[in-house]
Amino acid sequence: MVMVNEGAGSFENPEPGSYAAVCNQLIDLGTQEGEYQGNKIKRRQVILGWELTEKNSKGEPFRVSAFYTASLSEKSKLRPIIESWRGVAFTAEELGGFPLSKLLGKPCLVSLILNDKNKIRVSSVSKLPKGMPTPTNTMAIVEFDLDKFDPIVFGKLSPKLQDMIKKSPEYAKATSGGHEVEPEHDAQEPDVEPEAGY
Repeated sequence: MVMVNEGAGSFENPEPGSYAAVCNQLIDLGTQEGEYQGNKIKRRQVILGWELTEKNSKGEPFRVSAFYTASLSEKSKLRPIIESWRGVAFTAEELGGFPLSKLLGKPCLVSLILNDKNKIRVSSVSKLPKGMPTPTNTMAIVEFDLDKFDPIVFGKLSPKLQDMIKKSPEYAKATSGGHEVEPEHDAQEPDVEPEAGY
């Protein structure tokens, strides 16, 4: 597994605020190309997704997700998210390799904000406050790992995500048995958050 890292149309979003949630999605996007301050960059990315206890008008739990660079560097966005969620800093051993799959099924408090494009975004994830009931997961947990490629899970992802993953060298290696070229990573670059939607 990766060691550490909403689409067009109209659909219902939760209101900004903090919600009890369960992590129910981990999708490995492989190494993606992007741009930061006019420079092209490459970074391994993942999506973390959560099921909220808040329900939509159909009575179904809201789902939210966020894109992260798969890095636990001090300047990464993922590291403080996980440390706040667990309520403890990473040990030196964990910083050498932490399996993100440990987060699946874990409860937390997810805070949502409305960004400058009027879209709901995950702003922080933290431990549940004492006394708050622990939420339970009602939707299937989705885990897609390019290092353990599963064509059935891949086939259930949205076409948009499949297209993104297909551009990665990890996908080429997983599906052809070939050898990927080791991409250049810059863990100091902040995450570039693509449009939501899975």
